[in-house]
Amino acid sequence: MSSPLRFAADQVHGTALPNANVLVETIAPASNSRRVYTSLVGAVVLAALFAWAYAPTLRYLLTAWNDQPDYSHGILVPLLSIFFLWKWRDSLPEVSGRIAWQGLIVLVAVVGMRYGAARLHLTQVDAWTIPVWIFGVVWTLTGRAVALWSLPALAFLYFMVPLPYRMEHLLSLPLQSIATQLSVWSLQCLGQPAIAEAHTIHLGSHKLEVEQACSGLRMLVGVLALAVGYVLMFPKSWWERAILLVSVVPVALAANTARIVITGLLFQYVSSEAGQKFSHDFAGWMMILFAVALFGGVLWYLQRLFPEQQKMQLRDLLHAESPQEGSSPNRR
Repeated sequence: MSSPLRFAADQVHGTALPNANVLVETIAPASNSRRVYTSLVGAVVLAALFAWAYAPTLRYLLTAWNDQPDYSHGILVPLLSIFFLWKWRDSLPEVSGRIAWQGLIVLVAVVGMRYGAARLHLTQVDAWTIPVWIFGVVWTLTGRAVALWSLPALAFLYFMVPLPYRMEHLLSLPLQSIATQLSVWSLQCLGQPAIAEAHTIHLGSHKLEVEQACSGLRMLVGVLALAVGYVLMFPKSWWERAILLVSVVPVALAANTARIVITGLLFQYVSSEAGQKFSHDFAGWMMILFAVALFGGVLWYLQRLFPEQQKMQLRDLLHAESPQEGSSPNRR
């Protein structure tokens, strides 16, 4: 058979199809490579745009993390969010190879929010749009499934933003009263002549003002971030998560009370300068570490109270107890 007829016969009987399959397999990686390249270029462009647009807000956050000890945990929040995504990488949904135009709607909404915040001089609101902006970018470049997968880690970023002054003021008032009463009771238990008057503690010849900064609200936010981070990092049952989140309030109150009590004891037995130096310079970091230790105690207690039990099927248990095949049960 001549070569043209042989080629036609091969086409009819399908012997030339493997060559077509090889051609398709060669084109597919090239198409995927172009998609990955397009996504990387888009990510780089949007990252540069983010750095330019949010430069004043990022400077504001860095200043708050450096100057306010109670918000010093904010610098760790983005790193923890990245770690959460890395930990969940096995459950990452399939990345869409096309631009999701619905994500652009989120980005347009962020532009409107930022414009309103700039008009009203609300720097905190501008910082709140950072997680929403990242969510919109992820949705646009990778699809809706990946955006929803990353949502818990992106929502965790809100712990890096300081609370607005008005919200902080409204929440601080009841916490100031609680901190004052708990501190007076603790000092009295230690044999100190402490008396409470509104938000003032009379301790001998000294007066301790439990101001808004000493209410413990920022400590509460830091401990809450710790609890939420632990819940996201380690899978627990719903009731264990509830107990851990509820324990945030007593842990934060205990840490803040310890700060006020130590300050009062320094005023009483050392000097006023020592008490002020501790309260302003060292109390923030020390009480955060103390709160972490208390939270670790709660975790330890839960693990001892409800130890994990290994689940075993009944057939596996019977198989383990039965004599092995080929062995005699009565050996002498």
